[in-house]
Amino acid sequence: CTHYLFIVVVAVNSTLLVINSGDYIFYTDWAWTSFVVFSIANTLMVVVGAVYYLTFTGVPGTASYYGLIMQVYTWVSKVAWFALGYPVDFIVHPMWIPSCMLLDLAYWATKKNKHSLIFFGGVLVGMSMPLFNMVQLMLIADPLETAFKYPRPTLPPYMTPIEPQVGKFYNSPVALGAGAGAVLACTFAALGCKLNTW
Repeated sequence: CTHYLFIVVVAVNSTLLVINSGDYIFYTDWAWTSFVVFSIANTLMVVVGAVYYLTFTGVPGTASYYGLIMQVYTWVSKVAWFALGYPVDFIVHPMWIPSCMLLDLAYWATKKNKHSLIFFGGVLVGMSMPLFNMVQLMLIADPLETAFKYPRPTLPPYMTPIEPQVGKFYNSPVALGAGAGAVLACTFAALGCKLNTW
């Protein structure tokens, strides 16, 4: 029962991440900074749960199954946003499955070595999530144009769409997100393993 409850929690959280991802890309001035934050948040969501289930079952492939569950829920979330009147190419849903497959691969290739899973798997997921998410961003409509086309009546002043300051914060959000993710994902993976020892 606890494990199914955990899946429900993951589903809810991944859905909330999709909603926030849709929101942040709306506002170009904050997009790159937010991309890094959401890359780390997405990495946390997927690594802790995937490693937990992977080490719980001990079967390579479990992480990919976990990623599939998250992917389905995020697709449902995207459809819900579309039903609310948002353009379908505006909503960015995180890509969980490829990173989970890398996690399974690290576990399988090292003959179910838990420490290798933490280090190799963590680094692989941390570095791949921002890359896959940026591919998603490249496929959507121009966020600034979209923001003015679909105004938000409850938009707070600090998130009003303005012309972006190119290169103001980071030149490469993918590199920054991957760098931070590669370091932090190892800690996240260790936490996932630890959940099985309580």
